[in-house]
Amino acid sequence: MTTAIARDQVEGIVRSILIDRLGGLNGRAAPRVEPSYRPNLVVNISARHCHLTQADVDVLFGPGYQLTPMRTLYQSTDFAANETVAVVGPRQRMIPGVRILGPCRKFSQVELAFTDAISLGIEVPVRLSGEIEGTPGCLLIGPKGSLVLPRGVIRAERHVHMGPKDASYYGVKHKDRLDLRVEGSCPTVLEGLLVRTHDDWKLEVHIDTDEANCCDLAHATKVELVRPRG
Repeated sequence: MTTAIARDQVEGIVRSILIDRLGGLNGRAAPRVEPSYRPNLVVNISARHCHLTQADVDVLFGPGYQLTPMRTLYQSTDFAANETVAVVGPRQRMIPGVRILGPCRKFSQVELAFTDAISLGIEVPVRLSGEIEGTPGCLLIGPKGSLVLPRGVIRAERHVHMGPKDASYYGVKHKDRLDLRVEGSCPTVLEGLLVRTHDDWKLEVHIDTDEANCCDLAHATKVELVRPRG
């Protein structure tokens, strides 16, 4: 008597074999994922914000000032701070109330959507967070001071955070690419999301406000990560 195997079990077995053959995260063997595992995909909108060094916080808010958490973000290592700054472009155009995300980093960086950059009059490149060499700067204004940021204004490259089990499920490794399919009133495929992996990360896609508006993400009926065509 033959027992039928469920489709998801077959997919899980095939995925495990492929990962074993092709290698896992960063050249290491990826953890096996049980056939019944289903990732919890969350797609969040990354609105304009900035990351600051402690030295820049000192200038903008006063010596020794510490950022105060307003709420923890989905990746629990990060938080949205109560503190905000004004971002000023080269033609004295300003966006006030730009949220700071903590904790402090080793570099200062301002992340804008394309329409934000147009409003400020800054030609902003698409970059992976932290890759700020050769990027434009801006003026930051805080309650206690201001500073000229010589570089670090970017449009963050669309990306997906994931832990080892999720990377194993999708059969990808750090810096691979996946597409995001959004179904709803404005069905859209956002291509080429950069995969970023870390042992402590939860599965989360980050797109900016322009990208979210173009696919009406707020009213999406389904989102899924898929392999790029071809």
